[in-house]
Formats: sequence, structure tokens, C-alpha cells
Amino acid sequence: MLDMNEPQWYVLKTQYGYEQIAEQSLNDMVAINKDLADKIFSVVVPREEVVEERNGKKKTVIKNKFPNYLFIKMIYTKDVWYMVRNCRGVQDFLTDSNNIPLPMAPEEVKRTQLEEVKVEDLKIAVGDTVNIISGPFKDWSGEVMEIKAAEQKVKVNIQIYGRPTAMDLDFAQVEKI
Repeated sequence: MLDMNEPQWYVLKTQYGYEQIAEQSLNDMVAINKDLADKIFSVVVPREEVVEERNGKKKTVIKNKFPNYLFIKMIYTKDVWYMVRNCRGVQDFLTDSNNIPLPMAPEEVKRTQLEEVKVEDLKIAVGDTVNIISGPFKDWSGEVMEIKAAEQKVKVNIQIYGRPTAMDLDFAQVEKI
């Protein structure tokens, strides 16, 4: 059973195109209501830079990784649930069949990169064998060649057609075997 007094990550569904509005509305609500500061810890709309080509010109655009969704780290209570649900732009939590919000599993939090992964948490060192858990080389394994803690990246050598190929991967993309 989950400890409801520990902060957990939850997924909120938003109205179409209202991700930033809902994020700002939730942050404003926490800033105004000081009692919520110890219940709601973080509101995140994951974004990524994408290069688009329009009229023959390349342009870098920031897009939401998960359109119509945002993530909130909070301690679940009925009062907090009610206040969050009634915030501008928020439609509902992702829930189970009993309409109780489902906290995200630790693997999901890691995969969506909501929290920074530290080298100590990975428990890997140069020379270790790791498994790639996301991206185009998912389920491949390789040897750690270098750890770049400041960039949150690890250089891994994998075998492609019998040749070692170096790849830079995010901490969240690998796990120790």
C-alpha cells in the first residue's frame, strides 16, 4: 500500500492547448495559499526543442512532450484533489476504476525524466555493463566508457554489426545489469 503522506507524482489531463495556463494557474494557487506549499511540491509540463521545416527554412520550436497532460508532485488529500481539479485548464487526474488518482510508478517517473537522476542513484561506473531502456536502441546493452555528471549523460559503447559504436545517452535511458 502506498504511503499517502509521501509526495507522489500524478498525471493531470488538461483542456486542449491549456497546458501552460493550467501550470501557471496551479503555481499561482500554491503561491497564494501557503497551506498548499507543503502539499504541492512541483508542477511540470515537459517540453522539448524540435526542428521544423517550413517554406524551406528550418526553425527550432519548443513543443510539449505530452500534449494535454501535465505532471504534479503532491501529497494526496481530498482537499488538495478538489482544489487541483477545479483549477483553470485542468480537466481531471488519471484515475483507477474507483476515481482515485493513480500515482506514477518510479520507473515511469524515471522514463519521463521528471526528476534529475544522480550518478549515485544509477550506481554505475566506467567499465560496467548497462542495458538501454529507452530510445531507438532499447534492450541493447553496452559498456560504460565515460560518465558526464554535469550533462546528465553517459557514453556507452554498443556493438553494431560487430563494431563498437559510442553513444551519448541520458542517465534516464540506462540501467545497470
